[in-house]
Amino acid sequence: MMGQLKKWKMKLIRKISIGKEYKDNAMHYSIGQEVYGGHIICDIVEEHDKYCVFIKEGDDIKPWKDFNKNMGIAIEYNLEY
Repeated sequence: MMGQLKKWKMKLIRKISIGKEYKDNAMHYSIGQEVYGGHIICDIVEEHDKYCVFIKEGDDIKPWKDFNKNMGIAIEYNLEY
């Protein structure tokens, strides 16, 4: 059960926006977005004090960015779970 919950939570977030002015000056990162020389954002994970963005190229998955929860952050959830 715990493994299923962890897998479900990893796919819950589909987009994170960083910045106080959402429409004008925020940076937006979405699942499936191409970034960093052909890598694709594959997961956005909430941890205790931060959000972590993971990227994938082929079978290689690696952490890419972390955002402290004290920053101006907007989260969009995946409603197709």
